[in-house]
Amino acid sequence: MAEFSAQDVQRLRQLTGVGMLDAKRALEENDGDTDRAITWLREKGIASSAKRADREASQGAVAIVRDGPVAAMVQLRCETDFVAKSAEFVSLVDDLAALVVAKGEDAVADRHDEIERLRVTLQENISLGRVVRLEAAGGQVLDTYLHQQDGRGINGVVVVVANGSQELAHDVAVHVAFTRPQYLTRDEVPADEVAAERATIEAISRNEGKPEAALPKVVEGRMNGWFKERVLLEQNYVRDEKKTIAQLLGGAEVVRFAQVVVGS
Repeated sequence: MAEFSAQDVQRLRQLTGVGMLDAKRALEENDGDTDRAITWLREKGIASSAKRADREASQGAVAIVRDGPVAAMVQLRCETDFVAKSAEFVSLVDDLAALVVAKGEDAVADRHDEIERLRVTLQENISLGRVVRLEAAGGQVLDTYLHQQDGRGINGVVVVVANGSQELAHDVAVHVAFTRPQYLTRDEVPADEVAAERATIEAISRNEGKPEAALPKVVEGRMNGWFKERVLLEQNYVRDEKKTIAQLLGGAEVVRFAQVVVGS
């Protein structure tokens, strides 16, 4: 029988979050080798947590880390807000965002084992969500906004603006956080989605008894409202609804924006 101490059992429990009996058995099964015991427990834990994979990971946390002209935004998903608010969970998503800033979006693969270990420790379906890295080029500025709740980010935005100020980029980021546009311009909306909505609006307008001659104008007006809900540049600015985002920008231009919201 392998020899190991009570301290070895305690250390393995701290590393994996398992109970004393599980830790002791893992060491017994792996000749007292802690690394092999961790792998053994992880395999057992992954097998267990795989049964929970079909449960919706509708909770989680969003982290944003910025380094000069570069910003990274990472989403980590889980099942409950209890786990999402835990120190281990928040710390990991922060670490992932810092890693993406330094090394790029693909670098999150380096922390796959830590995500799996957290699944075992917290006994919940945990998965990586969106990973975004934006960089401002020459003549561009970048800013971010992160809405927090219970010590974790739940709504993050990164915006890159050309020919504008840092303050303007921040104002746009705050606006995006509240209105949640899906597209920057009308041209980005998929054509089949536009066609389907136009057909639906036309049918609704006809069923309402709108005169045939007036239909084109009615449909166009309603389509404009539909676009305004989805297209950033066409939205009314939340702090001054008398102007659109396009008017707020003036000679500036939103190069790119990204948003990640927990639960969406």
